[in-house]
Amino acid sequence: MAVVVLAVFCLGLLVGRRAGRTPSATSFASHSSTGELAGCVDFHDVGLHVGETGCVSGRVLRAFTSKGGNTFLDFCEDYRACPFTSVIFSSDKSKFGDLQSLAGRQIEIRGPIATYQGRAEIIIRDPEQIRAVR
Repeated sequence: MAVVVLAVFCLGLLVGRRAGRTPSATSFASHSSTGELAGCVDFHDVGLHVGETGCVSGRVLRAFTSKGGNTFLDFCEDYRACPFTSVIFSSDKSKFGDLQSLAGRQIEIRGPIATYQGRAEIIIRDPEQIRAVR
């Protein structure tokens, strides 16, 4: 039964994403009384928080821009084996400065955590979703 529920959930996310909708988000359990996030989750552990709105932290190894103009912030040497991905679509890229400057930096990304191609993902639409820690 759990497998069926998970399959339906993932299919719903995929269909919703393709239609330009984001999943409805719930919050991390670790909120302060004012509703602010109490902390970030390491990108290795973010899979446990799919469907929530939260904060993910990690060191960016590279910012890769695809032929289509979408930019991916890679946290692992092999992005295909990484448990987390983040993307800035080409339509939003003009809002951001030099994304290459994030390479080697520890950052925090905030937003709805969804699943795309079996991995946790945050779509970055606004520069305020990213904070360089060091």
